[in-house]
Amino acid sequence: MLRLLKVSGRSIRSLNVQNMRDQFYEQLDLIRSQLVEVTQDLRSIVADATEALLGIDQAKAEDVIARESVYADRLEDIEDRALVLLATQQPVASDLRQLMASIRIVADLQRMGHHAVHIAKVARRRMPIAAVPESVVPMIRQMSEIADDMIKHTARLVAKQDVVAAAELEKIDDDMDALHKSLFRVLLAPDANFEIEEAIDLALLGRYYERVADHSVNMARRVIYQVTGEKIALS
Repeated sequence: MLRLLKVSGRSIRSLNVQNMRDQFYEQLDLIRSQLVEVTQDLRSIVADATEALLGIDQAKAEDVIARESVYADRLEDIEDRALVLLATQQPVASDLRQLMASIRIVADLQRMGHHAVHIAKVARRRMPIAAVPESVVPMIRQMSEIADDMIKHTARLVAKQDVVAAAELEKIDDDMDALHKSLFRVLLAPDANFEIEEAIDLALLGRYYERVADHSVNMARRVIYQVTGEKIALS
């Protein structure tokens, strides 16, 4: 009887440990799915900020700015969930890398959200005047399209943890860097005819889109680290 009790006790402990591990992996999967959802929300926020900017749409600008707190709260919830797992489960190896990468991806998403809101604020500040002159609209629109494409790719990378696709994202970023440099050449051209405030806003807008792209690359590199353990210098 004593032997049966000992065996039964070991079995119960084993089941408890297995249940805890199952719950742990369920939480990891939840964190990943939430990161994907928030990244998709970010794509919508950046698109709406661009629409407010180029469409001179004050209601859209106000909406983007108002959504910042909800977006930030969702990211904070994900970070808290990851920190609780770190504190209570003591993960090792790939599990630890996934949690650390998730926490750092949250930071990237926070900054990307800030940049989107800054775009909306530039639009609102200049209304009812257009913040982007007609001559520069095609360039800003192209930057916004590249940013949108990169965010879309990033959501897929986080969901599928595709290392090859993560490395390819940097090639798209090269197009953004080239556009950013072209914008500065336009602003600094000898025949440029921009007002000082106008030129400052355009320089800031170029920077905001460029930084959204940079953080997308950072997220891709964090996915590479999560899967392979290989650290790559971040932008």
